Amino acid sequence: MMNDVVDILRRLVEIPSQSGFEDEIASFLASKLESFGLEVEADYNVVANADADFWLVTHMDTVTPKAEFRFDGSYAYGTGVCDTKGSIAAILLALGDIKDLKLGIAFLRDEEEGGKGSEVFAKEYLGKAVVMEPTSLKIAATHYGVVEVAVRVKGRPAHGSMPEYGENAIEKAVEMIGKLKSIHDLTILKIEGGGDEYVIPDVCSVKLDFLLKPGESASNLKRRIVGIVREYGEVEVLEEEADGFISGNSVTSVLETAIKKAGLGVDYTVMPSWTDAINLKTAGWDVVVWGPGELAYCHTPLERIDVREIEKASRVIVALNEIL
Repeated sequence: MMNDVVDILRRLVEIPSQSGFEDEIASFLASKLESFGLEVEADYNVVANADADFWLVTHMDTVTPKAEFRFDGSYAYGTGVCDTKGSIAAILLALGDIKDLKLGIAFLRDEEEGGKGSEVFAKEYLGKAVVMEPTSLKIAATHYGVVEVAVRVKGRPAHGSMPEYGENAIEKAVEMIGKLKSIHDLTILKIEGGGDEYVIPDVCSVKLDFLLKPGESASNLKRRIVGIVREYGEVEVLEEEADGFISGNSVTSVLETAIKKAGLGVDYTVMPSWTDAINLKTAGWDVVVWGPGELAYCHTPLERIDVREIEKASRVIVALNEIL
């Protein structure tokens, strides 16, 4: 079984599928699904068994490649190996053991950028779904919301030896971040300013990410953020803006039952990042996030996945289909 897991995972990872360049992997996955005798729709996303009420959903795209595939006997490494080609591999392995498929299957585009794939999918279909993302096989029934902003902090240039004649945009940005931290926890994703010349920087660009627990209002937080950053420069609220949510008992209990049926223990966690589940939830789906792999290393050169988790995930998928 491990050799099968590694072989399919290697094939998936070696197909480049950075956001915006998913055509090759979409074609590959459509062919794989058809090889299982499934009717496939692949106009944009790749969808199979479209009449289903309960779905497995994950995305085909990756961030910019940072590492090639390798396997050390336990862990597989490489861009996309965990986010989320390990989940795709689990689905394909499970399909090899399923005779009568009850689940709908959806492989989506553009999760790592604007989430267009899930927007399109959610308009065309409605139901319940396990959105597969790396949760270390724990059920992420609590999904955080997010507000992401980009700020261009303005200062005034001056010779580096006479800072009193200028206004240091980097120092202003640091002050602004301190004020924002006083109203809500945040993550600094990017900060750029200054240069090699001996000049007080007059511009500093900052990208900030705010995670919200269910019950916290993204629109209220955005209003408070904008009220502060307007004092420092120009602000843009980026596409990632959404409230958090807690999954419904219906979809969660079915997944719990499948995990137990597969002989695994049930554990819970939170999903602290934007996923396609947000777009589905907004469109009226009952969704929960679950899948193999460690989120902490995703998007980095250290991305990895324990291949045994992929095999376990495939068993859960088979059990889930049996329950349905």
